[in-house]
Amino acid sequence: MSAIDFGRPTRVVRLFDGRLTFRLDMKVTGLVALMVAIALVLTLLTLASGEYQVPLGEVLGALLGQAEGRVHMVVVEWRLPRALLALVFGAALGMSGAIFQSLTRNPLGSPDVIGFNAGAYSGALIVIIGFSGNYYQIAGGALAGGIATALAVYGLAWRQGVQGFRLIIVGIGLSAMLTSLNTWLMLRADLEVAMTAAVWGAGSLNGLGLDKFWPSLIVLALIVPLVLMLERPMKQLEMGDDAARALGTRVELVRLSLLVLGVALTATATAVAGPIAFVSLAAPQIARRITGAAGVALIPSAAVGAVLLVAADFLAQRAFAPTQLPVGVVTVCIGGIYFVWLLVREAQRQ
Repeated sequence: MSAIDFGRPTRVVRLFDGRLTFRLDMKVTGLVALMVAIALVLTLLTLASGEYQVPLGEVLGALLGQAEGRVHMVVVEWRLPRALLALVFGAALGMSGAIFQSLTRNPLGSPDVIGFNAGAYSGALIVIIGFSGNYYQIAGGALAGGIATALAVYGLAWRQGVQGFRLIIVGIGLSAMLTSLNTWLMLRADLEVAMTAAVWGAGSLNGLGLDKFWPSLIVLALIVPLVLMLERPMKQLEMGDDAARALGTRVELVRLSLLVLGVALTATATAVAGPIAFVSLAAPQIARRITGAAGVALIPSAAVGAVLLVAADFLAQRAFAPTQLPVGVVTVCIGGIYFVWLLVREAQRQ
């Protein structure tokens, strides 16, 4: 039997004596490797630059444990945790965006649009303003608010099943209501408390250390394999519920599982750094256009998400030095540019 021509260079990988077999698109694999390399280069530049400049050779030495004193303190203790958080949170947000855009079959389907960020902000505001909570209480409030919002959107969109269009419409409506609630809570708060809440709501990696990185990495290490296991059923859902059922997919169970895992990916980043907007929205579409794929894919979206957040955090730290901006301010600007580009592209098609 002759080999099937997929129109793109592919390679079949067989593991465990052929019991696990999958096909690699070599173009996509190469582009993902390139995105990872860009993210790592940006990370090294972030570690080297700042008020205290460190040569790249000394940065590499510090990462290998060959530096002491001030260089070790600046590179490893101060800058490295923030850079690592930008990498893993960018990847998590990009993958989460790919899940929601696949489920909704819409480039606007992301946690930002369906109300998760607004719900997380509401939960955090209630803890900050009502209970003067500490860091972990705020993170818990944000997590609870985001998950409650996601469940409410899913429940309100349910009509003998859930369609992507309903998820988006219900999410936009609920997000608008929660935004109004958040504004009212901010107006009722004392000035100092309102400023603290506003900084958290912008999404920031400032002041985060390894004590925040390791728990986040462990949680994501548990979530990501489950997401990757559902990538094939996710692609089958894109063909329509009837086609997916014909292929043996338990449609609503898979959809709900993907929704929960997508929320968990975003919740992990939001609980630590606040709602970092637009990475989930832009990364999957940028990855799709770079790879030339027919739809969004998880791993390319994660790689592009990592690049976007590392680059945004680099700009947040260095573009307006000595002032450091919350990274969410920069990602909102990136999202605005993405929207303008999308509008121009759609206008050119007509």
